[in-house]
Amino acid sequence: METTSRAGAQAPAAEGRQQFPSARRTIDGYLQAPFPWYGLDEAFSGPRWLMQVGTAADGAVEHGSIGHGDEPSVLGESGSAAGEPREKFAVVVTVAAQPSRRSADGTGLLEATSVSSAAWLAGVGLLSFTWPGQMDHSLRDDWLEQQTETAWALADDLEGPEWSMLSLPVDGVAVPFHYRESEFGWVLAGTTGAGVHLGAYGRGMSAYGLGFSVVKDIAAYA
Repeated sequence: METTSRAGAQAPAAEGRQQFPSARRTIDGYLQAPFPWYGLDEAFSGPRWLMQVGTAADGAVEHGSIGHGDEPSVLGESGSAAGEPREKFAVVVTVAAQPSRRSADGTGLLEATSVSSAAWLAGVGLLSFTWPGQMDHSLRDDWLEQQTETAWALADDLEGPEWSMLSLPVDGVAVPFHYRESEFGWVLAGTTGAGVHLGAYGRGMSAYGLGFSVVKDIAAYA
């Protein structure tokens, strides 16, 4: 798969490291990115909030996430009695489109990013807010590791049976996305004409009615 390696791509924080408002990165990382950030388009009128950015070894910003809707909590801890989440949210992950390149220190080669990179980051992001309700805390790390491997395998096989195609507007132009659903929520991934790949994940908010657009003023999200 032409994608940032798991060692190099910083996945969204897992349980115990969730990016709640008091723990989020400052806006500085978003302002330093050499690529445009994407969020839901103006049809979405709910809350919008910054989450975190991922950087390379040299500090260059490579990807980041922007949340929309309710603050997500871990499914299984805060869901209703029926196990359904109370929150409705969608997170958009922007990934810089990068070719294979030398690392900053010149000692290694960084793999190219691709739509699969966005699919994996979105898949792991959804997992960070997921926890089977009957699972003991001591087993969560093992479960999360297994599910992360599954998300990687699925991202590596976007033409596989787990994915379907969904056309959604990006800056007003219809773009094909790879889309899948699970018991935990949904994940999608595609690419834009603006030098970035897009991933997204969510729960309680249908992906079918979403649209994406460039964030004109990232400071308004802080």
